[in-house]
Amino acid sequence: MLCPKCRHVDDKVIDSRMSRDGAVIRRRRECLGCGHRFTTYEETERATLLVVKRDGRREDFDRRKLAAGLLKACEKRPVSVEKIDRTVEEIVEDLGNKYDREVPATAIGEAVMKHLSELDEVAYVRFASVYRQFRDINEFVHTIQELSNKS
Repeated sequence: MLCPKCRHVDDKVIDSRMSRDGAVIRRRRECLGCGHRFTTYEETERATLLVVKRDGRREDFDRRKLAAGLLKACEKRPVSVEKIDRTVEEIVEDLGNKYDREVPATAIGEAVMKHLSELDEVAYVRFASVYRQFRDINEFVHTIQELSNKS
Protein backbone atom coordinates (compact mmCIF):
# COMPACT_ATOMS: atom_id res chain seq x y z
CA MET A 1 0.00 0.00 0.00
CA LEU A 2 1.44 3.39 -0.98
CA CYS A 3 1.71 5.94 1.81
CA PRO A 4 -0.50 8.92 0.89
CA LYS A 5 2.09 11.29 2.35
CA CYS A 6 5.50 10.07 1.13
CA ARG A 7 4.52 7.35 -1.42
CA HIS A 8 6.67 4.75 0.40
CA VAL A 9 5.47 1.18 -0.29
CA ASP A 10 6.16 -0.47 3.07
CA ASP A 11 3.76 -0.16 5.99
CA LYS A 12 2.54 -2.12 8.95
CA VAL A 13 -1.03 -2.77 10.01
CA ILE A 14 -1.68 -1.35 13.48
CA ASP A 15 -5.36 -2.27 13.84
CA SER A 16 -8.01 -4.16 11.84
CA ARG A 17 -11.74 -3.98 12.46
CA MET A 18 -14.62 -5.58 10.67
CA SER A 19 -17.81 -3.66 9.95
CA ARG A 20 -20.99 -4.72 11.73
CA ASP A 21 -22.19 -6.79 8.81
CA GLY A 22 -18.73 -8.16 8.02
CA ALA A 23 -18.65 -6.73 4.49
CA VAL A 24 -15.78 -4.27 5.02
CA ILE A 25 -12.52 -4.44 6.93
CA ARG A 26 -11.03 -1.17 8.17
CA ARG A 27 -7.26 -1.19 8.64
CA ARG A 28 -5.13 1.44 10.39
CA ARG A 29 -1.66 1.47 8.89
CA GLU A 30 1.63 3.15 9.69
CA CYS A 31 4.16 3.98 6.98
CA LEU A 32 7.58 2.51 7.73
CA GLY A 33 9.19 5.35 5.76
CA CYS A 34 7.77 8.48 7.39
CA GLY A 35 5.61 7.18 10.28
CA HIS A 36 2.38 8.68 8.85
CA ARG A 37 -0.78 6.83 9.91
CA PHE A 38 -3.63 6.27 7.49
CA THR A 39 -6.75 4.16 7.07
CA THR A 40 -7.60 1.72 4.29
CA TYR A 41 -10.80 -0.21 3.64
CA GLU A 42 -10.97 -3.69 2.18
CA GLU A 43 -14.18 -5.05 0.72
CA THR A 44 -15.45 -7.65 -1.67
CA GLU A 45 -15.48 -6.34 -5.20
CA ARG A 46 -18.97 -6.11 -6.61
CA ALA A 47 -20.12 -5.69 -10.16
CA THR A 48 -19.99 -2.01 -11.11
CA LEU A 49 -23.28 -0.24 -10.59
CA LEU A 50 -24.52 2.19 -13.20
CA VAL A 51 -26.59 5.18 -12.11
CA VAL A 52 -29.56 5.89 -14.34
CA LYS A 53 -30.03 9.66 -14.29
CA ARG A 54 -33.42 11.37 -14.56
CA ASP A 55 -32.78 12.18 -18.22
CA GLY A 56 -31.92 8.55 -19.03
CA ARG A 57 -28.13 8.93 -19.15
CA ARG A 58 -26.05 6.30 -17.41
CA GLU A 59 -22.82 6.83 -15.49
CA ASP A 60 -20.67 4.75 -13.16
CA PHE A 61 -21.68 4.83 -9.52
CA ASP A 62 -19.13 6.87 -7.57
CA ARG A 63 -19.08 6.41 -3.81
CA ARG A 64 -16.92 9.55 -3.54
CA LYS A 65 -19.80 11.64 -4.92
CA LEU A 66 -22.09 10.02 -2.38
CA ALA A 67 -19.65 10.78 0.45
CA ALA A 68 -19.16 14.35 -0.81
CA GLY A 69 -22.92 14.94 -0.80
CA LEU A 70 -23.23 13.65 2.75
CA LEU A 71 -20.24 15.70 3.89
CA LYS A 72 -21.70 18.84 2.35
CA ALA A 73 -25.09 18.27 4.01
CA CYS A 74 -23.40 17.63 7.37
CA GLU A 75 -20.99 20.56 7.11
CA LYS A 76 -20.65 22.41 10.44
CA ARG A 77 -22.95 19.86 12.11
CA PRO A 78 -22.01 17.60 15.03
CA VAL A 79 -21.71 14.52 12.79
CA SER A 80 -18.39 12.66 12.87
CA VAL A 81 -16.57 11.54 9.75
CA GLU A 82 -16.86 7.97 11.05
CA LYS A 83 -20.67 8.25 11.09
CA ILE A 84 -20.63 9.62 7.55
CA ASP A 85 -18.32 6.79 6.40
CA ARG A 86 -20.60 4.24 8.07
CA THR A 87 -23.62 5.81 6.38
CA VAL A 88 -21.91 5.64 2.98
CA GLU A 89 -21.12 1.95 3.60
CA GLU A 90 -24.72 1.22 4.59
CA ILE A 91 -26.13 3.00 1.53
CA VAL A 92 -23.71 1.27 -0.85
CA GLU A 93 -24.46 -2.11 0.72
CA ASP A 94 -28.23 -1.54 0.51
CA LEU A 95 -28.02 -0.45 -3.13
CA GLY A 96 -25.76 -3.36 -4.03
CA ASN A 97 -28.20 -5.82 -2.47
CA LYS A 98 -31.27 -4.26 -4.05
CA TYR A 99 -29.97 -3.57 -7.58
CA ASP A 100 -27.86 -5.85 -9.78
CA ARG A 101 -26.45 -3.52 -12.39
CA GLU A 102 -28.42 -0.30 -12.69
CA VAL A 103 -29.71 1.90 -9.90
CA PRO A 104 -32.00 4.89 -10.48
CA ALA A 105 -30.55 8.18 -9.24
CA THR A 106 -33.80 8.72 -7.36
CA ALA A 107 -33.17 5.54 -5.33
CA ILE A 108 -29.80 6.92 -4.25
CA GLY A 109 -31.35 10.26 -3.28
CA GLU A 110 -34.11 8.58 -1.29
CA ALA A 111 -31.59 6.35 0.50
CA VAL A 112 -29.55 9.41 1.46
CA MET A 113 -32.70 11.19 2.67
CA LYS A 114 -33.68 8.18 4.81
CA HIS A 115 -30.25 7.94 6.44
CA LEU A 116 -29.90 11.70 6.97
CA SER A 117 -33.29 11.92 8.67
CA GLU A 118 -31.92 9.51 11.30
CA LEU A 119 -28.45 11.09 11.42
CA ASP A 120 -29.09 14.85 11.63
CA GLU A 121 -32.28 16.81 10.99
CA VAL A 122 -30.54 19.97 9.78
CA ALA A 123 -28.41 17.97 7.34
CA TYR A 124 -31.60 16.26 6.16
CA VAL A 125 -33.30 19.60 5.40
CA ARG A 126 -30.16 20.89 3.65
CA PHE A 127 -29.97 17.83 1.43
CA ALA A 128 -33.72 17.81 0.81
CA SER A 129 -33.66 21.44 -0.32
CA VAL A 130 -31.21 20.58 -3.09
CA TYR A 131 -32.49 17.09 -3.92
CA ARG A 132 -36.15 18.08 -4.05
CA GLN A 133 -35.31 21.46 -5.62
CA PHE A 134 -37.34 23.62 -3.25
CA ARG A 135 -38.72 26.68 -5.00
CA ASP A 136 -40.06 28.62 -2.02
CA ILE A 137 -40.18 28.82 1.76
CA ASN A 138 -43.43 26.84 1.95
CA GLU A 139 -41.68 23.72 0.71
CA PHE A 140 -39.09 24.17 3.48
CA VAL A 141 -41.82 24.57 6.07
CA HIS A 142 -43.67 21.50 4.79
CA THR A 143 -40.51 19.35 4.98
CA ILE A 144 -39.72 20.56 8.49
CA GLN A 145 -43.29 19.83 9.62
CA GLU A 146 -43.05 16.29 8.19
CA LEU A 147 -39.77 15.80 10.02
CA SER A 148 -41.14 17.06 13.33
CA ASN A 149 -44.23 14.85 12.97
CA LYS A 150 -41.96 11.79 12.64
CA SER A 151 -40.10 12.64 15.86
